[in-house]
Amino acid sequence: MKYDIITIGGAVVDAFVETDVLERKGKLSYPVDAKILVEGLVFTSGGGATNTAVAFSKMGLKTGCASKIGDDNNGKMILGDLKKNKVEFLGRAGSEETGFSVILEGRDKGRTILQDKGASENLKFRDLVLSKLKTKWFYFSSSVGRSLETQKKLASWASRHGIKIAYNPSSYLTKQGARKISGILKYCDVLILNKEEATDLVGKKDLLRSLRKLGPKIVCVTDGVRGNVVYDGDNFYVSKTRKVKVVSRTGAGDAFASGFVAGLIKSGDVVKAVQIGSVNAEGVIGKRGAKNGLLSWRGALKESRKVKVERKRVA
Repeated sequence: MKYDIITIGGAVVDAFVETDVLERKGKLSYPVDAKILVEGLVFTSGGGATNTAVAFSKMGLKTGCASKIGDDNNGKMILGDLKKNKVEFLGRAGSEETGFSVILEGRDKGRTILQDKGASENLKFRDLVLSKLKTKWFYFSSSVGRSLETQKKLASWASRHGIKIAYNPSSYLTKQGARKISGILKYCDVLILNKEEATDLVGKKDLLRSLRKLGPKIVCVTDGVRGNVVYDGDNFYVSKTRKVKVVSRTGAGDAFASGFVAGLIKSGDVVKAVQIGSVNAEGVIGKRGAKNGLLSWRGALKESRKVKVERKRVA
């Protein structure tokens, strides 16, 4: 196999806009016809596929990234970041504009994301050169439109070629129910999602077992500051988050998911995977930008010893 893992999904440019607006009742409110001073403005490449691709590469895995971008300056920025981080681009640059996100951040680090997925939602199956997708793993970040249909076809193709799949769907998919993504879930080896997304799919009763019945062999449910729970059919693995300085939460989910999958690939141990995912996410929330703060494998191993994971045997 040429690659250890190939990511498929979103590729956008992120604009982080830091303001002094207070969060009230879970909302950031900007008054109409007012001018709000910007405390900070940062542009970075983003999107689930590029964020996780860079994370996997930093963890020492041979990595490719299959996304669709525009033949424009933002697309060139994404390609430059991937190349700098030793990730091979396996997607396509088309005539559509590259996707773009504006992350509005308040004083308390709450955020609202405005997103135009642009070209990244139009990755067609024929855009991929299957002979180049020689890999042990696929990582699917959340996608919509034609890109989601491409992931479904690719999941079926992967199952016939012995390629494992990790999947991290977002709320705009899970709110449509499990049937919407069943074509991926039934072939999935690892499913990672937050508690709200998990509840969207199967309800609150017997959450992890119900998720595993959809197809995934390993299910990981994250729950913010309350920690994470993983279920592999034999054991539950429970971890608590540590108190760390938060600069921006954007990219934390991608960092945990990629760290977890990388830990699983390199160690084969679920406990170690949870630990690696946790410290990778901690590194990212300490800096602005979804790729800043990502850890190397050596750095993650060193920090991972500080994360406690409780293993509970299934009765």
